[in-house]
Amino acid sequence: MISTDLCELSGVEQAKLIRERRISPVELVDVVFERIHQLNPILNAFCTLVEDDARDQARRAETAVAHGESVGPLHGVPVSIKDLICTKGIRTVSGSKAYEDFVPDEDDVVVERLKDAGAIILGKTNVPEFGYMGATHNSVFGVTRNPWNLEKTPGGSSGGSAAAVATGMGALTVGSDGGGSVRIPSSLSGLFAMKASFGRVPLYPGCRDPRYPGVSSWESLEHIGPMTRTVEDSALMLSVMAGPDDRDRHSLPEANFDWLAATRGGVKGLKVAWSPDWGFVNVDRRVREVTARAAKVFAETLGCEVEEAHPGFGNIEDAFWTLVARDSDLKGMRAMAERYGNVMLPSLLDLLNRSWTAEDITNAAMVRQDTVNKLWRFMRKYDFLITPTLAVPAFDCWQAAPTTINGEPVGSAHWLSFTFPFNMSGQPAATVPAGWTDDGLPVGLQIVGRHLDDPMVLRAAAAYEAANPWRDRWPAILKGG
Repeated sequence: MISTDLCELSGVEQAKLIRERRISPVELVDVVFERIHQLNPILNAFCTLVEDDARDQARRAETAVAHGESVGPLHGVPVSIKDLICTKGIRTVSGSKAYEDFVPDEDDVVVERLKDAGAIILGKTNVPEFGYMGATHNSVFGVTRNPWNLEKTPGGSSGGSAAAVATGMGALTVGSDGGGSVRIPSSLSGLFAMKASFGRVPLYPGCRDPRYPGVSSWESLEHIGPMTRTVEDSALMLSVMAGPDDRDRHSLPEANFDWLAATRGGVKGLKVAWSPDWGFVNVDRRVREVTARAAKVFAETLGCEVEEAHPGFGNIEDAFWTLVARDSDLKGMRAMAERYGNVMLPSLLDLLNRSWTAEDITNAAMVRQDTVNKLWRFMRKYDFLITPTLAVPAFDCWQAAPTTINGEPVGSAHWLSFTFPFNMSGQPAATVPAGWTDDGLPVGLQIVGRHLDDPMVLRAAAAYEAANPWRDRWPAILKGG
């Protein structure tokens, strides 16, 4: 039995109690590591822990508060980092035998900023190899399990992060999202996650440094984002992580809004597009039922004008994967495959072994532009868009993707049809827990804003959270189930 304790507070609440000297960072870190030691052997959420360093950080944080020093907004709050994101002095394996002993000599920008805000790094969370899969297992650390059903995947590629936060092994975590990878595992694990507008959160050295052929990829698609149990926690993290940086040529100027204030205001009277299937996606019946009920919350409880509508694009899966190849270091990763191919992710090898042509790349670029054009024209009629986050609930561990939906065969990325279009367009998108299936699996609802309208996404998500709260629902594993 694992008792209710500090682990089940939000990150905002933890930070407040530390500033008020009602709890100490040392006490909080001790409790979190106690939970990690109980649950991680079951879930395999963390692949690397830095316990001694975290306790040292906690002691320094405690001293700073005791001396009345000025502290950052995350002072003393534990945070985990996805194992695709570089951490100075901490092994960053990226789920690959090729990087099994790799220790970066610099932090990613977001890690720098979290540390500057006072956050305490717990360790690294498990991923599929280089993030090229929507489930989480690899040849180095094995499989990560979904805390709502241990036979199911928590999703990916930020699957370890999702399993950690869903069970209170730290309230805050950082993931990355190149085709849905903060939204996918959050949808399958009962969490909130947000992919802010492309460029809001800078990336370096990931996606930017050719010294790292595996992690230096997906430059035109990748986002860094928070994964939390509350909308407010993610807004706080974004307030710390967002902002320009000269190491990322895509980074946007400072936002002209306050991230935390953006969660307030309600959505009454706003016009909302509801697309349950894009007009062509095969969506699991359970997901349809749960997300349709969630859409009714916006209409019947929150006072929105909800209209079923679709942007009008078709299946753009091939174009997306071509853009992934375009953004990947094919030369470096093909050389890696010559040495490690027998243990590398099969879907990654398939991508590397394909003979990509210049015409493939330019055609994909045209599809992306057409998708962007369809979306901005569509979104001008609505304040925001809602969809299922995924076409399915969680599926079995060790499976890369569902092969059938409602008994019909589907392609390997069909279940991701709602997420990757917004990596192609760069629009802000979040997932909120819409509800649970009859057999206890979480289902996510995606909220998408217009170009650069991050505040609307946060406002809509916070309004939904207030109307249909989820933060007090925890997996049975916390009760010994």
